[in-house]
Amino acid sequence: MGLTSAQVTERMARGQVNDVPARSSRSTAAIVRANVLTRFNAIIGTLFAIVLVVGPIQDGLFGLVVVANTGIGILQELRAKKALDALAVIGQARPIVRRDGAPVALPVSQIVLDDVIELGSGDKCVVDGIVAYADGLEIDESLLTGEPDPVSKHPGDAIMSGSFVVAGSGAYTATKVGRHAYAAQLAEEAGRFTLVRSELRSGISRILAYVTWMMIPVAVALIIGQLYLYHHDWRQAVRRMVGGIVPMVPEGLILLTSVAFAIGVIRLGRRKCLVQELPAIEGLARVDTVCLDKTGTLTQGGMRVTDLIPLDGTGAARPASALACLAAADPRPNGSLQAILDAYGDQRDGWGCAASLPFSSARKYSAAVLDSPDGRRTTWLLGAPDVLLPTGDPRLARADALAARGLRVLLLAQTTKGLDDPALARDDTPVALVVLDQQVRSDAAATLRYFAEEGVAAKVISGDSALATGAIAARLRLPNAEHPLDARGLPASAAQMASAVEKATVFGRVTPRQKRDMVGALQSRGHTVAMTGDGVNDVLALKDADIGVAMGTGSDATRAVAQIVLLGNDFAALPAVVAEGRRVIGNVTRVANLFLTKTVYAVLIGLLVVIWRVPYPFLPRHSTLLSTLTIGVPAFFLALAPNTERARPHFVRTVMRFALPSGIIAGTATFATYLIARHHYRGTTATAAATSAATLTLFLISLWVLAIIARPYTRWRAALVAAMAAAFAAVLVVPWLQHFFALKLVGFQIPWTAAGIAALAAAALEAAWRRTRRAGSQGAGEK
Repeated sequence: MGLTSAQVTERMARGQVNDVPARSSRSTAAIVRANVLTRFNAIIGTLFAIVLVVGPIQDGLFGLVVVANTGIGILQELRAKKALDALAVIGQARPIVRRDGAPVALPVSQIVLDDVIELGSGDKCVVDGIVAYADGLEIDESLLTGEPDPVSKHPGDAIMSGSFVVAGSGAYTATKVGRHAYAAQLAEEAGRFTLVRSELRSGISRILAYVTWMMIPVAVALIIGQLYLYHHDWRQAVRRMVGGIVPMVPEGLILLTSVAFAIGVIRLGRRKCLVQELPAIEGLARVDTVCLDKTGTLTQGGMRVTDLIPLDGTGAARPASALACLAAADPRPNGSLQAILDAYGDQRDGWGCAASLPFSSARKYSAAVLDSPDGRRTTWLLGAPDVLLPTGDPRLARADALAARGLRVLLLAQTTKGLDDPALARDDTPVALVVLDQQVRSDAAATLRYFAEEGVAAKVISGDSALATGAIAARLRLPNAEHPLDARGLPASAAQMASAVEKATVFGRVTPRQKRDMVGALQSRGHTVAMTGDGVNDVLALKDADIGVAMGTGSDATRAVAQIVLLGNDFAALPAVVAEGRRVIGNVTRVANLFLTKTVYAVLIGLLVVIWRVPYPFLPRHSTLLSTLTIGVPAFFLALAPNTERARPHFVRTVMRFALPSGIIAGTATFATYLIARHHYRGTTATAAATSAATLTLFLISLWVLAIIARPYTRWRAALVAAMAAAFAAVLVVPWLQHFFALKLVGFQIPWTAAGIAALAAAALEAAWRRTRRAGSQGAGEK
């Protein structure tokens, strides 16, 4: 019966409610903390406070820029959180709970202690409980215990939250809710069962660790050196010291990575894609193999019966009545049973069901004990012909001929054995073939073509007949689809299985455990694997894949373990997810080159200043101007631009391959200009004039780095580079800007010398870039 409304209200008042917050994203406080409380914000904040003491304010502009950038990062992540949370509500599981004697779908958070929750195939167990009744109920607890075999459940047995139903139906009474439930305790102790590894984030963390260790000794030496040189003017020493440390900090790199991910979430949200783990956007972009379940992915979820072929010569009436009873016996019929119910549901003609065995993906059939109108009680089976018929049976050839046309074929058979007989599926009597038509998704062919063009191998893995699966795949022009493999013939050896799975394209009669093994086999060969699916038989493979993609209409368990949920059930949205991931990875790699080039040249100039015992060339205002025009503003545009380049592995190596030589070139050329200018100029204005010349050289070199990173050019990219050049030119010619930024070129010889050195450095940068591209191409080819 379940609880009454009064009992529910009483339990809610006592706090006995399933109040575990089901967040799809970080809390607002966590977002603010992550953007504000960083090691580099602490460094920049301290330096900003020092500059506020020694003045002038224009040397503290870097602090205002960091504040603005942090604010932008927080706002973008909050926008992404809002989009994620809204989608999560749509995709949230709503279990069937009995209230006041009637079943009602409720949010998980409204379940209270002692609620009676109904279960069917594919349902996730959302709280702990005790089985109240069971009809062939089988629960998979592998996500919690690691044991792969489903467990049969009977009244009085315990159920753990986080497990899911693979067969049968039943109901259970909630005994532990909220943070007392088993899955909630696991989540608090160890987080989610699996988290997507982000090469991008881990790579940036490694880079920032390297930068921190490089900064510390150089900054200490710089502080001591500048104080020693300017012991009569400590304020000037502090300003020069701050001017040397600030450029070493790649403060915007983390920000732009977060913004790029956040914008990706928002864009995918508009396509009804729920990204349950942010790095999954990146992960799918790195995928080189995608495993597709046929039903619900390549084909529409619904089916229709097109033919009923009697095999025992008695006509279609008796098989139709038996089919009606078999389908009606399952309270939550799958697509095939629903099609049979739609076709024959009104033809029971006095037949009754005494007991039933629900369909299981592992055994490939269902069964029921039926009472016919003449008083006979017999057992009927409905399942895969090649499972219920012996090899070589002529009726199997007839079923195969139909399957080769892309039709789903089921065999209706009769036996005298009981449902608990382990040999139930042997020596049965074939009665009829049930033929069902599967409608191919209109967008499936275009999606598969996109993957082929992008170098992503597609593998169709189905529990259906290999012939039927191959015919569907061939209709979609999937390469090698005309040679499907029956998974029952796959070798047991892991190495041999990996070889077979890597070579073939279409697989039929795959069990849930085999799907998981096939994903693992591909991963063992170095492939990054995505798995798509919507049924309970896909859960294990989805969990083990590098990226799991579930359909919105899929089972609760499927959506729970997937990193990406296509709430619109639109298989064609996958290319958009891949493209978004490529945009994020490609653009963050681009802008990382800008930030780390600056870090390398700042550290190098700091070292050279200490070695030569000269004043640091730049004040903080100069560093702010250069960073804003050659990195900050361009990076925001480049980070959000379209980018369809295929994601490459080894993020750190890829970035440092160019950033390191370009930073060395920029630092060496700038310091050379500075020394030449110091030697040329004399008097009290010598340092200021030398600083202006060095700033010109560094800007021109940094602008050339930007011009390289912005390739291939489009109108807006060319305009972006030109606008940055024009902005710097304005600083050099507008008097009040000259004064504000303390920049004034003196004479003609040194400014032209500075420009000439920058031109030589630009030629060296071009050579470094070409070498980097060649190395990147060779690395991609080797992979």
